[in-house]
Amino acid sequence: MGYMEKDVTTLLSRHAEALALFGDRVHQVRADQWDEPTPCTDWSVRDLVNHLTSEQLWVPDLVTAGATVEEVGDAHEGDVLGTRPRAVWDAAARAARKAFAEPGALGRTVWLSYGETPAVAYCSQMIMDAVVHSWDLARAIGASERLPDALVAFALDEVTPYAAGLSDSGFFAPPIEPPPGDSHQTRLLALLGRRA
Repeated sequence: MGYMEKDVTTLLSRHAEALALFGDRVHQVRADQWDEPTPCTDWSVRDLVNHLTSEQLWVPDLVTAGATVEEVGDAHEGDVLGTRPRAVWDAAARAARKAFAEPGALGRTVWLSYGETPAVAYCSQMIMDAVVHSWDLARAIGASERLPDALVAFALDEVTPYAAGLSDSGFFAPPIEPPPGDSHQTRLLALLGRRA
């Protein structure tokens, strides 16, 4: 993928914005909400935040260190949040942002569970995931469900080509038919099996 400097700058901006969006929701979680259900089947608020935090912890290993999934092993499995979930999220998000922003990082190849992947594609997938899970977390805790237009447009462009196959991963429900006259946000959510 031949990303030019402008595209890299845009990608890094979207990445930082997506992490900030999810982080904002994490900091709105009240002490009595960590066990509340989310739109993600079988995941509590804590499970959802743990999932996104674990994903960020992988980034320095894969992008900076060039490790494979096998080499990292189960280092980021289980409960990574401990007793200070907000602080752990903040540190993991900072480290992920830093890893992708290193000079030349987005020109690398990373080794994911399904094989070699350009780092730009990995970053794009991480943005989409953070955007959609920001909505999940917002719905679960009663925060604003409105997603920024630029992030919705980015996530929609990213996920549309492969949305139909995502339900096979177990992390997304099958796509649903969006209502007539739907917004971009509603269409994005419907592609990922969510009813706005």
